[in-house]
Amino acid sequence: MWRASLLLVFLFSLLIHITGFAADQRHLYRLPTGDDVFRQGNSIGIKFNQPRSVLSTSIINGGLRNDLQGVFNHNSTDMVMTVEAYVVRMRQEAESMGFSPDRVSSMGTGARMDNVAIKSASYQGTELTAIVTAGVEGNAGRVGDPTNYHNPKAKPNMPRPGTINIMLIMNVDMPPGTLARALVTCTEAKTAALQELMVGSRYSNGLATGSGTDQTIVVANPQAELYLDDTGKHSKLGELIGLAVKDAVKEALVKQNRLTAQKQHDALRRMARFGVTKERIYQDYLNAGYAAVDKETFLQQLVAFAQSDSIVTGTSLYVHLLDQYNWGLLTADEVAEAGAGLLATASRQYNVEPGTIGEHSLNGFVEAWERVLLACMNRKLSQ
Repeated sequence: MWRASLLLVFLFSLLIHITGFAADQRHLYRLPTGDDVFRQGNSIGIKFNQPRSVLSTSIINGGLRNDLQGVFNHNSTDMVMTVEAYVVRMRQEAESMGFSPDRVSSMGTGARMDNVAIKSASYQGTELTAIVTAGVEGNAGRVGDPTNYHNPKAKPNMPRPGTINIMLIMNVDMPPGTLARALVTCTEAKTAALQELMVGSRYSNGLATGSGTDQTIVVANPQAELYLDDTGKHSKLGELIGLAVKDAVKEALVKQNRLTAQKQHDALRRMARFGVTKERIYQDYLNAGYAAVDKETFLQQLVAFAQSDSIVTGTSLYVHLLDQYNWGLLTADEVAEAGAGLLATASRQYNVEPGTIGEHSLNGFVEAWERVLLACMNRKLSQ
């Protein structure tokens, strides 16, 4: 009996070694290329059944490669990690998934694999699939934001909480430059998703264009008969990339951060990137000399008021003025004139003094908005 058991163990181990699949791997999706998408623990992987053209931004076997066994995305529960420790962790994970560590490209993230979004699109034989995990609540940024990171050896906290990781697999062949253009189109789609959700940067008052640790892997099929040489916005393939990636990013953000249009329907969330917080508003309310209200009551009323339709609409228009001022599209005087009209409209609706915009600067515009909000809140609390 014990010999039979040993034989079964040996045969099972041999099967795992030959196929590269471990016992706890679970099938998630079959790609148009025939490759299998599987889940193992805190990772989602793709095992190639034929050579693929892979372009990756990863520090793990990144760049343009044609000799990879597969790719994977890994959620690390240890969020404080040096680059060296990160590389060791990813190589260990590769081995556990049945890959040679030198022949797999991988990405790390703080987003949970349970929250993955998979979206496909097709047109006349062209098929693609976007596999996305995403989180932006703690790490969203706008390209060009100020930073002090310069030395790769000294970079802490890798991966950071959040991160938008994208694996895009296409069933067509293409030249290397077109594969690189696919990565650009993929990135534009990610940014469009964040723009449509009005996600703010955590490092400036701008709209986020991604997170500080985003990674992308794009895959083409050199065995395919269908050969395309354009993945830009004028091509059908570029359109499909944009639609699938944008939808997948949005779905992943809903799963990871509960980031929906309804959640963003909030004047406080719209103004948060300009330094407006609930704590600041409450302290300024007390400092303004209004009748004291206990903090819990005030914040409950503030949250409800900030989600009212008219306040969200007016604030959205006001914020867009501030953005255009920052971008140099409107002068300070133009913003002050248009902004004063929006503040006056809100003031009339709630029967409070509109006040004036003092200093014609970003801080002056933000403070004027807050003064009207405080007056409206005082009226609401006194009723």
